[in-house]
Amino acid sequence: MSNQCEFRPEDWGPLAARYQDDQPRTILALDGGGIRGLITLGVLRRIESLLQEQLGVGDDFRLCDFFDYIGGTSTGAIISAGLARGMSIAEIEEFYQAFAQKVFKARFNRFTAKFDARRLEELLHTTFRNKDNSDADLRPINLNCLLLAVTRNASTDSAWPISSNPAAKYNDPRRSDCNLRIPLWQIVRASSAAPTFFDPSVIQLDPRDPRSKAVFVDGATTAYNNPGLLMYRMATMNAYNLCWKTGVEKLLLVSVGTGTAPAPRQDPNSPNFHLLANAKAVVSSLLHQATIDQDIMCRLLGRCCWGQELDSEIGNLVNTGNNFLYSRYNAELTARGLDALGLDHIRAETITPIDSLKGMASLTEIGQTVAKHVDEAHFGPFLQSKAEAVKRNMELRKSREFGVL
Repeated sequence: MSNQCEFRPEDWGPLAARYQDDQPRTILALDGGGIRGLITLGVLRRIESLLQEQLGVGDDFRLCDFFDYIGGTSTGAIISAGLARGMSIAEIEEFYQAFAQKVFKARFNRFTAKFDARRLEELLHTTFRNKDNSDADLRPINLNCLLLAVTRNASTDSAWPISSNPAAKYNDPRRSDCNLRIPLWQIVRASSAAPTFFDPSVIQLDPRDPRSKAVFVDGATTAYNNPGLLMYRMATMNAYNLCWKTGVEKLLLVSVGTGTAPAPRQDPNSPNFHLLANAKAVVSSLLHQATIDQDIMCRLLGRCCWGQELDSEIGNLVNTGNNFLYSRYNAELTARGLDALGLDHIRAETITPIDSLKGMASLTEIGQTVAKHVDEAHFGPFLQSKAEAVKRNMELRKSREFGVL
């Protein structure tokens, strides 16, 4: 650890041995995007199998054994929470099938959110609980690695990235509103409360103070639908009290998207070119551009060893910075982008909606295709430098087994 950060083993509990030493660190950042999280899962399945093979470990290997900090936004938060709890990609894929069938049932009431959030809450509550039926929360006793979920506090109109880092200011157990005590299912529910799709989520931050209730909406409505740069900051800035060292041999950041879906082009001569059409496109465009911008900053600060072309002017910005080793796996969900992947049989309009049940098979196929880009070279020296730590992490995780799956 850096001399500028204080490490108190008593706060880290069973994870103290993993995080107290100065060693190469790894971050996994997952975008939001609803059911398009199936693209993410396709890439993660490949990463899981590649790491298992390269590290020489068995089928009981999990991504939380290799990645020290896993975080996401919205659907990425759901996947991240499962990974941090020790779920395999196959288990999370099963969750998504249940998620699609149970949760995405439209209510057809123009005065309410499209889907009943109670179905989502029930599924999350069941998934993120311990074997004794207690609610898992963000304390180290309930997780195998550090976790981040991006939310937006609508009560304060600010982004609220909620981390399990025991050393963070608002995770101090001496605080009555310590974030670590918020049930995990509530945090994930808050991060995935997509406006118009689900009602906002209400969380009482201080169990003893009813006035501490706050309204949360989807983390994708912040600038951090792509949370990669945010996670880099939270891992390295002194204010967050982790102070991980930077450098291409010290820090690895792997970022996985759910497909970029830019707003359709607008024809000024079209009868639909009016205020309402413009307003609907603005939100989508802002989210799209914010996601791209976060990626650009990561490529400038980090040494990007893989990433699709950003635009025709700046290219893909490979091998620029030196603060961390970086890979970005994503797809452009347009006719042009799908054609470039050899998937011209998939129609973009069937897969871009975040609740497209009809597009699930196509999204899975896109994820499998993007996953072909994943290569051992993208992990640089970390396959070797993390090998022994991974084996120790596996032993620690298997000795705990607190989850229901």
